[in-house]
Amino acid sequence: MKKKLFIFSNESILFQDGKFYCDNIDLKTTPEGLNKKFEVNLFGRKTNKNRSHEIKIKKIKIFSNFFSYAASVIESSKEQDSKYLIISITPSTFIISILLRLLGKKPIVYLRSDGYGEYKAILGKIGALIYHLMFSIISTISNLISCREYILRGRKGKIISPSQLDSTWLRQPKNIEVKNFKLLYIGRFKIEKGIHSLLNLIKNKKDISLTVVGAEKEISHNLSQSNVKIFQTQSSKLKLIKYYDDHNIFVLPSYTEGHPMVLLEALARRRPVIVFEDIQHVIGTKKGIFVSKRNFVNFLGTLNNIKKNYKKIQKEMKKNKLPTNKEFIEKFVKYIDSYS
Repeated sequence: MKKKLFIFSNESILFQDGKFYCDNIDLKTTPEGLNKKFEVNLFGRKTNKNRSHEIKIKKIKIFSNFFSYAASVIESSKEQDSKYLIISITPSTFIISILLRLLGKKPIVYLRSDGYGEYKAILGKIGALIYHLMFSIISTISNLISCREYILRGRKGKIISPSQLDSTWLRQPKNIEVKNFKLLYIGRFKIEKGIHSLLNLIKNKKDISLTVVGAEKEISHNLSQSNVKIFQTQSSKLKLIKYYDDHNIFVLPSYTEGHPMVLLEALARRRPVIVFEDIQHVIGTKKGIFVSKRNFVNFLGTLNNIKKNYKKIQKEMKKNKLPTNKEFIEKFVKYIDSYS
């Protein structure tokens, strides 16, 4: 008989026509993967806004207010021999962590990104201070799993490499020429993601086009930039792969990142990646990632360098050993089992 695994998230989930949907692909694939080993019960926030990815597990609860959410947390704590996984630190998951500890449960907190950087990008120095307070408390009452060593800030925890990659992603990519720069960004329109910075950087640049994939259905991004095309979040793997294959350079303009899965996807399709100095730590030993300053002169120089050496760069990228989703889930299961 499978052990029960309760997963708590602050992500918004839509219930429609008897099915549940989310926008964050990780909130779909990680619970689905873990459900093969555990009996997963997923908790999240209720939304009436359209979401792209159907979450294919049976036991999902969503809440319109925190009090009903907290009541279900208390109810779940009555289960014997169960595991409790909290995804990311937010004000609500912070309270849930404390609540579980008061109820005699030691939760596992999965840190997918650098909260210090995210809160600072959104709220400034006060944001980093708020996150520091939450992180300091949670790290003493919880077991930690993170996608990066530095995110643990010296605290004890296990390191994991998230990935959505499978055999489909790793197929031979489409060959493409670099005449004009056809840039691609896949991600959400959030301040910390740096997309607005990128839009300003290429404004009125005729030889540079940008495709953005990640707009919410309810939000209209009215841009006057003729060289920018915006598409909604894509749930089809094959269509997403086609976006990568139809463009020649991927840009990740974020101010903060932990272990960006879009970067792995771009590398799997052998599309060179440009990041900015804020997140150059994501490079590691990977081939095909280039660092630019956030000014057009340096950015253009990076683009031209990639164009000049495109075939050579792609040849080097073949050496990358990229983690797969199967490996990620197997290690995640092992780590969850290791915590009593």
